[in-house]
Amino acid sequence: MILQSEREQVVAHCRHMGALRLTPGTSGNISLINAERGFMAISPSSMSYEAMTAADVVVMNLDAELVDGARRPSTEYAMHLACYRARPDIGAVVHTHSPAATTLATLGWELPAIHYMIAYSGVSLVRCAPYHLFGTVGLADAATECLGRGYACLLESHGVLATGPDIGRAFALAEQLEFCADLYLRAQSVGTPKILSDDQIQQVIARFSSYSVQ
Repeated sequence: MILQSEREQVVAHCRHMGALRLTPGTSGNISLINAERGFMAISPSSMSYEAMTAADVVVMNLDAELVDGARRPSTEYAMHLACYRARPDIGAVVHTHSPAATTLATLGWELPAIHYMIAYSGVSLVRCAPYHLFGTVGLADAATECLGRGYACLLESHGVLATGPDIGRAFALAEQLEFCADLYLRAQSVGTPKILSDDQIQQVIARFSSYSVQ
């Protein structure tokens, strides 16, 4: 099987995403890239995470051509491919509709550094990309532009895009974004939250550089 390891990792993390309720139903999607071969393994469209197997995961090349797999790729394959084309440092993409972060996205809000764990994103402000219809090149372009030099952005009236050099860090970032977004909404409901400065977040990023996510 082509990209068997990557396909198995997609299945495992899709199931974990569902178990953590980071996205309802089958609405999220996950991919990994094998940069050496130039192939992407991405979750199939509209399939139960529990029923999914490695054989159901679709393999595509960077020209969006099907390489292996009998199922349709996630409707967001263009956004995943855009991340890999634009950023050689990105090795995995996790797209969720997690409740708190998506609430911010429906408001068109950005997510500031309310907590030091925002540093998982590589920046001190997670921006919100303007709305585009799901599954379109317009959304893919807006998302990758919004990423900038960071690893995450919100998608207006849609959800969350989290990326990373590997699936462990991309998935951990998706979790931390939901944690920070929930804190932000709670803090906003009772007062004015204090926001960490760019310098303070850079110090955290430097500290994080000596850690690894398993």
